[in-house]
Amino acid sequence: MAKILVVDDNVELADNVRQWLELEQHSVDCCNDGVSGLAYLRSYEYDVVLLDWAMPKMTGIELVKQFRLLGGKTPVLMLTGRRTLDDKEEGLDSGADDYLTKPFEMREMSARVRALLRRSQSQPSNQMKFADLTLDKDAKLVTKGGRPVKMMPKDFAILELLMGHPNKVFSAEALIERLWDVDSETSPELVRKHINRIREKIDSSGKNSFIRTVHGVGYAFDDIQG
Repeated sequence: MAKILVVDDNVELADNVRQWLELEQHSVDCCNDGVSGLAYLRSYEYDVVLLDWAMPKMTGIELVKQFRLLGGKTPVLMLTGRRTLDDKEEGLDSGADDYLTKPFEMREMSARVRALLRRSQSQPSNQMKFADLTLDKDAKLVTKGGRPVKMMPKDFAILELLMGHPNKVFSAEALIERLWDVDSETSPELVRKHINRIREKIDSSGKNSFIRTVHGVGYAFDDIQG
């Protein structure tokens, strides 16, 4: 599951892209002009940005240039009706990582997003294993001692993020920013309930919890069991 930003002034297209990506289990934010897009990128962390070229207030080219000047490393897929070689060269030289001309097939867009995610994550395996706990990202499956563990999608997403960054502490706010849509109604208390439910599923009696609470700070996946 990735967190993706879609910036396009074509509201209908942006909504169609959002729905498609959400069906693929991604978390998606949308905005419809370049200034808002840059504000989102300054405020939140994303795995991929899908960016239109011609937009009000700030073009996609201006946005990606400013984002790169600010040190932004997030992969950018440019979505545009401009299709000449000169246009593609300008788009890629501005800081975009890939270029897809409109109209496009959603399946091709998804394939390009997956390629950018693979490139940025550079993870050799889609399985993560600690002690008797295994998480398979492709199969969306968690097993404990070889037995499947039933888990709600948001619980799986939280566990996947924590396992992917062992011993790194994430605040409740950071988890919300990473895994929930910007306009969703959630709270640190709801995150705590998700964490407790995950613990009930994956922890073993007599052993420390896989998920450590750092009081006043947040949560971390502990890769040392005792």
